[in-house]
Amino acid sequence: MDANKLLSLYTEGERNFNRANLHQANLSQADLKGIDLAEADLSGANLTHANLSGCNLTRANLTDADLSEANLRGANLSEVNLIGADLIRVNLEKTNLTRADLRGANLILANLLDANLSEAEMSGADLSGANLSRTNLIGTNINEAELNDVDFSEAIITETELTEGILHIGLSHKWITWAGSS
Repeated sequence: MDANKLLSLYTEGERNFNRANLHQANLSQADLKGIDLAEADLSGANLTHANLSGCNLTRANLTDADLSEANLRGANLSEVNLIGADLIRVNLEKTNLTRADLRGANLILANLLDANLSEAEMSGADLSGANLSRTNLIGTNINEAELNDVDFSEAIITETELTEGILHIGLSHKWITWAGSS
């Protein structure tokens, strides 16, 4: 499915696009509020400035996607693959990111207020300047993540996550990712 077809069907009222193949689709600035893209392939997609609030991206593949300045407030991104994705200034407020894979993701200045990141994999992610206030980080791997100027106020975090993450502030890693379609 291409981006134009998805946008046309969405405009007609369709919301269920489970397992859609949108590899490298350009959905920049699209208003897709409440869309269901569970298990979809959006690897390499351009979703900058898109409105995906309240959407379902459970187990979707967003490897190397660009979601910079997108609105994902209240979305379900549990078990999503965001390896190497750009999420600069993204709004992830009240978003479910349980068991999400964010290895090497760029979350500079991201808003994760009240988000659920329990058991997420965030090693090597850049969270510089991000807002993680009241975020659930239980069981989250933030090892070797960039945590400069991160707001952890009232975050739910254990000593293990914080200790391992703090030990590696300032380290930078480049992650090799593969964006394939299935």
